[in-house]
Amino acid sequence: MITRRTALALPFGLLAPAAYGETAPPICMVMNSAGASVSVIDMNTRQVIDTLPTYREPSHWALTPDRKTMYVCDAGGNAFFAFDPVTAAPKGHFKIADPYQLAYTPDAKYLVVNALRLDHVDVYDAASLSLVKRFKPGEWPSHLDFSPDSRWSFNSMQKSNTLVSLDLTTMTPRWSVPIGNTPAGVLWLNGKIIVCIMGENGIVEVDPVDGHITRRQATGPGAHNVFLDEDKQILYISNRGPGDTSLSALDPVTLEVKRTYPIPGGPDDIGIAPDGKIWIALRFAEAVAVMDPVTGNYDTIPVGRSPHGLYLSTCLTRKGKLTAQII
Repeated sequence: MITRRTALALPFGLLAPAAYGETAPPICMVMNSAGASVSVIDMNTRQVIDTLPTYREPSHWALTPDRKTMYVCDAGGNAFFAFDPVTAAPKGHFKIADPYQLAYTPDAKYLVVNALRLDHVDVYDAASLSLVKRFKPGEWPSHLDFSPDSRWSFNSMQKSNTLVSLDLTTMTPRWSVPIGNTPAGVLWLNGKIIVCIMGENGIVEVDPVDGHITRRQATGPGAHNVFLDEDKQILYISNRGPGDTSLSALDPVTLEVKRTYPIPGGPDDIGIAPDGKIWIALRFAEAVAVMDPVTGNYDTIPVGRSPHGLYLSTCLTRKGKLTAQII
């Protein structure tokens, strides 16, 4: 059963500032790509408690390695917006060229940014944010992930229909291979690379050494992004459409689809709360769904236009590397 809840607008001053690590109400931050804003949801009440402005097109997020700042990409505005990851308090913004997707290398040495509109991949020094190298590997750089040793990056090129790998030790391209029609989400998993292929309604598994495809698995229309649960027991694929949209739950070893959750509205990014509920940005419904994975039932919370990236502050209690792909 879907229940639509009424958003409650409260002054941001009611969000008491808290130093990093102090107790604060858990929040969900949603990047509204067509709304030039970030919705802040109290996870306990499931109410929108603030809407924070950006320039034009917020999309994805990354935590700094010290977990004290969260950067939100604003590709159309050519800017990073910084927020306190505990309270969502704004911490300023600065110019950076067309940031669509971003991620820190596992060793925290570099921040890699995919510039989808400008067709380049930028490698920044993580500490100073100075540009180290600019690659032009294809059209529409979309998503990315790394080898665990931080040596290689893997970047999907949506318009070129390729997956490229960059060597971050020598700052040179490794390979570029045709991967399928409109590749998107990328995740290193069990020594291979998982790539969502939107135009072919499923995923492929890729050998990181030379880029050849080792397995294919159908999931659903417009397979867009890939997420691994904290226990590494379930691999989630968001099937964004067109047509019937859903969230698929796969065995991360066999890649067999164990369950498909029909969810109208174009599921995009997700987050998993400590109670096991899955928070899902519904890209075409101006809402976030909160789903019980046992029953498949969910409620929805209205947010801004084209909700895209989604961050749960509850992830801060977890150990290890935190990214949007590892929930």
